Amino acid sequence: MSKQDTHFFNVFSLVIGLLVTITIVLFALARVVASHTQEANVLTEPDYSRNVASRIAEPTREAVAGQDNSALAIKTATSATAGGSAAPAMPKNGTELFEQTCSVCHGQGIAGAPKAGDKAAWAPRIAEGKAVLYSHALQGFQGKTGVMPPKGGRTDMPDDLVKQAVDHMVQMAQ
Repeated sequence: MSKQDTHFFNVFSLVIGLLVTITIVLFALARVVASHTQEANVLTEPDYSRNVASRIAEPTREAVAGQDNSALAIKTATSATAGGSAAPAMPKNGTELFEQTCSVCHGQGIAGAPKAGDKAAWAPRIAEGKAVLYSHALQGFQGKTGVMPPKGGRTDMPDDLVKQAVDHMVQMAQ
């Protein structure tokens, strides 16, 4: 090996050593600076822990047979928290239920729902009989022209009230 080669290897090793040392020093400096500023930012941001909690919260909660599922109960307007939105008040009759819930789809014909009062759209449905209309309203229905969710999406409604709302819509279409 020549003297030039030895000199090259020595200089090359020295340069590589200096670069590795500089890299380690910069990494250590970045860790020290980040540890001080990161803690300061976390402590000064008031919503930080709330944001973290919302991101790691369990996505769904399901009722399991044979276990206490009382925490999953639907909250009524009186038990809703002040910051949350209150559930709609329980309607007293089928007309109120129609105005609160049914009119959302049946007022505009959303998702293929026959518009309230449209005699042509309601005639074939009425011809099938009230038992079929009640069944579709209570249990849901997916037909050729649209979808009816069970109880119009208000599964907290009693069956009798849903039947009254169906009667109200039938009267509107006659």
